[in-house]
Amino acid sequence: MSKTYSISELANEFDLTTRSIRFYEDQELLHPTRRGQTRVYSSKDRVRLKLTIRGKRLGFSLAEIRELFELWDETRSGSKKQLHLMLSKIAERRSALDQQMKDITMVQLELESAEIRCRQALEELNEKQNEEERAGSTDKAAPSSSATMH
Repeated sequence: MSKTYSISELANEFDLTTRSIRFYEDQELLHPTRRGQTRVYSSKDRVRLKLTIRGKRLGFSLAEIRELFELWDETRSGSKKQLHLMLSKIAERRSALDQQMKDITMVQLELESAEIRCRQALEELNEKQNEEERAGSTDKAAPSSSATMH
């Protein structure tokens, strides 16, 4: 008999909430059997949960993950169709990540430029304030012409 798992065992193992696991079940990614009200997960469910988490980390949607599982379920060892789909999904994801990296680089450059402009403006304000303070202190230090006349 193959090993089975409770929802709490899987939740603890993968650091998920039981609610998340039930959601994956609702999305037809997992197919536990039932013993009364208790869900019983198979080794296959455990592997599918692990692959679901990995797929999400790689940026795949749950629908894409489900599609890959469905193709896998059609045959005992997967198929060319599934492998081609997976390669296509990987290429799409890689392209999206490349674009995100370009976008991030652009935002970093814009932030750097904005920071430089802000620092320059602040420096100019500080210099102006220092000049005004020096001018004010020299006015106070110099005796007024009316005071010297008396």
